[in-house]
Amino acid sequence: MVPLDLKIDGNRLRDSLEEMARIGATPGGGVQRLTLTDEDKQARDLFISWLKELDLAITVDAMGNIFGKRPGQNNDLPPVMSGSHIDSQPKGGRFDGILGVMGPLEVLRTLHANNIETKRPIVIVNWTNEEGSRFAPAMVASGVWAGALDLKWAYNRTDIRNKKLGEELERIGYKGNTACNKFPVHCYYEYHIEQGPILEREGKTIGAPKGILCLHWYDIYLEGEANQVGPTPMEGRHDALCAAAEMILKVNLLPEKMGGNMVATVGEIQNYPNSRNIIPDKVHFTVDIRSWDDDLALRAWEDVKQDFQAIADRRGCPLGMEETWRVEHSPFDEKLVQRVLNTAERLGYSNLHMVSGAGHDASYINQVAPTAMIFVPSIGGRSHVEVENTTWQDCEAGGNVLLHCILKSANEV
Repeated sequence: MVPLDLKIDGNRLRDSLEEMARIGATPGGGVQRLTLTDEDKQARDLFISWLKELDLAITVDAMGNIFGKRPGQNNDLPPVMSGSHIDSQPKGGRFDGILGVMGPLEVLRTLHANNIETKRPIVIVNWTNEEGSRFAPAMVASGVWAGALDLKWAYNRTDIRNKKLGEELERIGYKGNTACNKFPVHCYYEYHIEQGPILEREGKTIGAPKGILCLHWYDIYLEGEANQVGPTPMEGRHDALCAAAEMILKVNLLPEKMGGNMVATVGEIQNYPNSRNIIPDKVHFTVDIRSWDDDLALRAWEDVKQDFQAIADRRGCPLGMEETWRVEHSPFDEKLVQRVLNTAERLGYSNLHMVSGAGHDASYINQVAPTAMIFVPSIGGRSHVEVENTTWQDCEAGGNVLLHCILKSANEV
């Protein structure tokens, strides 16, 4: 049995996180490391160099997912897997995603330094394009790996400059030759900052979510009629931006209207021609609806669609609506979730059974293997912003819980 006093090296974990944070660093203290950009390539190269130091078997698949495998005593047994993502939001934070890659890296370094063997192999993974901020939707590469999304469809996803995901994978040299297909996995742990205020508010160090909310993404396209703003009377205008503004407010009111536990957000908008003296004739915006109740989220979308159509008809702005992405809520493996809670308790860390409001690659891996997540607090509940922060003490605590959870699972027969 592995002694409880076995710990990761918190300073080494911090050094790794800080070195990664210098890649794509922003003036406000965050990072901008959009997927498949030169910054993403630089971070990937660094990550692989660290995997080589541990003599791991490294594989890059057709979606650019990076796997590093540490052998076990019986390599015929399915491995324990842990990872997250290296890519970030535009002007995002230093901990989102990357903590979940540097955490298992530090676990593997600890096992390596202490010459600890496990019965099962252990695999660390970096999933491509978790954020979906450059190529929508989110978690696209783990979705392809799990068999939930089509590879060719993923390759044809475009960014705002019409660059294709597949072409950008090739450009940075990470379009691997290995097929992006799921393989047997004993269990999967994903270590992450909470990205919300609950742990901090409750005064807890470790969170073990029972699962992840459903995520529904929609794209809305409006057409109006452009004209010079001065000579065109207000009466009879077909202003696409005004129509969008009304619709956005309907989205904001949706959770209260539906009377359930859900959130709804418009996070992206493009206005054309985007000139101060031309009436907007085209608008594209996004809708994000999340809930633990899949049916509630679907009913909410059907409700707001009717509102959208009524606004479009009244303003004379033809409307197009597309469902971009839908992932059902993901209940995690109860045994693994309890293992996270029990491990935190044994290590002396306060803990909380909770729900994840953010999307994670664990949603898709959960369809392939028993899955659990480990959360640590986000200061002020802030994430996806430059001020995102988590104490180094909490980062180390989460790493220790991950270490002992992985060891427990990797020594199961």
